[in-house]
Amino acid sequence: MTLSPPTVASPHVRVNGCRIRTVPRHLVAVTAVLMLTASAALAHDVPNDIVVQAFVKPEPRRLRLLVRVPLAALRDVDVPTRGAGYLDLTRAEDALRGAATTWIAQELELYEGGERLYPSQIAAVLVSLPSDTSFQTYDGALAHVTGPPLDPGTELYWNQGVLDALIEYPIRSETARFAIRPGLERLGLRTTTALRLVRPDGVVRAFEMHGDPGIVHLDPTWIQAATGFVRLGFEHILSGADHLLFLLCLVIPLRRVRILVAVVTAFTVAHSVTLVASAYDLAPSALWFPPLVETLIASSIVYMALENIVGARVGRRWLITFGFGLVHGFGFSFALRETLQFAGSHLLTSLLAFNVGVELGQLLVLAIAVPALAILFRRVDERMGTIIVSAIVAHTGWHWMTARGEQLLQFSWPTVDPGTLAGVVRWVMVLVAVAAVWWLARVLMRMKPDTAYKREVEGGI
Repeated sequence: MTLSPPTVASPHVRVNGCRIRTVPRHLVAVTAVLMLTASAALAHDVPNDIVVQAFVKPEPRRLRLLVRVPLAALRDVDVPTRGAGYLDLTRAEDALRGAATTWIAQELELYEGGERLYPSQIAAVLVSLPSDTSFQTYDGALAHVTGPPLDPGTELYWNQGVLDALIEYPIRSETARFAIRPGLERLGLRTTTALRLVRPDGVVRAFEMHGDPGIVHLDPTWIQAATGFVRLGFEHILSGADHLLFLLCLVIPLRRVRILVAVVTAFTVAHSVTLVASAYDLAPSALWFPPLVETLIASSIVYMALENIVGARVGRRWLITFGFGLVHGFGFSFALRETLQFAGSHLLTSLLAFNVGVELGQLLVLAIAVPALAILFRRVDERMGTIIVSAIVAHTGWHWMTARGEQLLQFSWPTVDPGTLAGVVRWVMVLVAVAAVWWLARVLMRMKPDTAYKREVEGGI
């Protein structure tokens, strides 16, 4: 039996005697499915920037959470509509409660003394206009959410309003320590949670959290605050390229323990002074100040690298390091500014803990850099190796300095007014105190027998 080849449908048809190529039916079907999928995806796009407002207030035997979320962030919600697609407010409560449960109550975590709380009920939900200002205070937000709803005739599209919800949690004590993990990062590509804790004594503590910050202690103990800020300082020094290059410049000519400890200690004490001063609002608040500090930090890298090239004066390097450490302390304060909100009532403890973390990070860097340089200089002439490494660092620092300097030059010179003069007087007082400490340190250094120290500087030990 002879089998004939299978018949293949021709991709052409004839129209008025002309052969026209056609698209296969399965390609048409696939294209249609893709178009429908794309349309559905567009209908449920994740918003770019979402701001969630929230209040947390512990009361006797219950904790109240007031939260406001843009309705555009609540996707895949089956909402009743009317007319030209307006939200049907008379039939929307079930959909709103479902959205509040799925997108807020199930994602947000609250803790009392380390034990997670679970909501007893969603006490109230309400659709509000985006122009509503009731969430400026806790009392205003509570009165609004538990008050009358919008007029049923309000013409409001789903993605134009905001959802206000009151969620209650059973607690043991209103004086307990509470913590929160917002867990709302999937509401948008960039989600910011602006939360205010209203304590039983009436004190309001504000927090601003981005994305998923993990568990945030709203009223931390000093141990919790210290632990968190030690970790923050450790991570910051390891992620700051400019600070790491500055440390590298210090290490290149100083690979002997005694001198290295003196220099690193001077750097730590100096940046601690300006860091604490900035935390207590003694630093200038003008817009030109951060670019100035960043430019000076880059300049310190260039200076130290060039000094290594021409020949460093090792015996006095700790003095120069102390001066540059004051500048680097301002740089640390910029990174710390947003996180001081998590210090609670332990500001000074958190600052000291941050410095401890920075110091631990510096010790780790030194523990790696010193042996690495020792190995390098065994294979390469030490003088030549110092020049090459320092030249590379100077080149990088120069680019940073010029780029940051251009940004700084965009600002005009500050005007001289009473506020500026007061700031100058404050910093003159700080500098006088620092100079006094500097002078005392030099006196103590001269009083100590320094034969071994000089021998070490000259390369003996």
